[in-house]
Amino acid sequence: MIHEKYYELQKEVDALTSRKNKKSSFYNGIYDRYEYPVLTREMIPVTWKYDICKETNPFFMERLGVNATFNSGAIYLNGRYCLVARVEGNDRKSFFAVAESDNGVDGFKFRDYPILLPDTCPEETNVYDMRLTKHEDGYIYGVFCSESKDTTVNDLSAATAAAGIVRTKDLETWERLDNLKTLRSPQQRNVVLHPEFVNGKYAFYTRPMDDFIETGSGGGVGFGLCDDIEHAVIDEEKMTSLRKYHTITEAKNGAGAVPIKTDRGWIHIAHGVRNTAAGLRYVIYAFATDLNDPSKVIAEPSGMLIGPRDWERVGDVSNVVFTNGAIVNDNNEVFIYYAASDTRLHVATTTIDKLVDYVFNTPSDPGRSVECVAQRCELIRKNLELLGK
Repeated sequence: MIHEKYYELQKEVDALTSRKNKKSSFYNGIYDRYEYPVLTREMIPVTWKYDICKETNPFFMERLGVNATFNSGAIYLNGRYCLVARVEGNDRKSFFAVAESDNGVDGFKFRDYPILLPDTCPEETNVYDMRLTKHEDGYIYGVFCSESKDTTVNDLSAATAAAGIVRTKDLETWERLDNLKTLRSPQQRNVVLHPEFVNGKYAFYTRPMDDFIETGSGGGVGFGLCDDIEHAVIDEEKMTSLRKYHTITEAKNGAGAVPIKTDRGWIHIAHGVRNTAAGLRYVIYAFATDLNDPSKVIAEPSGMLIGPRDWERVGDVSNVVFTNGAIVNDNNEVFIYYAASDTRLHVATTTIDKLVDYVFNTPSDPGRSVECVAQRCELIRKNLELLGK
């Protein structure tokens, strides 16, 4: 017999997933924010958390709770907006789950089951933050962080990070490939597969790291090529978007969404991190690389594209926005899916034309306060002239 509480709770889930989203009052001319998140833990199906049988769960207790629903890979597939979300259980283990929508800003509903990855890495403890690449070879690739216990030190919290790789054609059946190996970087996180071959090879954007948290000698977003995606090995990583002193990328930075191809260049939506008295602050920034040489940065506007605002700053890891997925639909509209404080998932919408304008026409950071003020004064001078002042 189904417990009557099931129907009550599922009705609440259905109300949230069917709620219409609307643009907020926020304005900067670059993108629109929305009033409601697109995914939260409250939208998880009741059947994922409760034993709904009255005989075996008479008090209708939550058996397998969910703590957060956030960093999502994203892809436009068969006319639908598909997210592969990171779902974190109350046990701290993360897993992947597909949620789909007809319009990309609301109505996201999870498939009946989360993704059960092939269990080919017995040392792997946790997986998270999948990037989805629709590659020209015909496959959809998912590249994610594969976390394992670091057994080389006597520290219970020590971990190692590698880039796991899977592929699919329908987001239903997944094939696990070998983890990416980078010969010059001991650990990797935030790895993204480029959607096209480069010089006949598979191309990856990497984030070289000396250990699980600190980048150490890692200087920013890397770029490397490999011959065989099934046994991917990168011999050399070339640095692209670099970490810089007293900027949003001072502590570390990493690739986010799969690069977006435009007639001016590849637009990258990445994350930058700086340290503050309150801890690490994560923001989202953009840059562009050359169409023929995706490792070569050709435009990098000053500062952040998206930062945490208002209640987005509150959550499990406060003062954080993070993206690992964006979608371009058939109308060249862009949907940037970003998580707030490692807790819930939001969307910002723009267009290809607006992104190109922003990336290529926004001034770059001159690097010093006095030069930044001069840059701003020049903008003011031009505006006051137009106003007749």
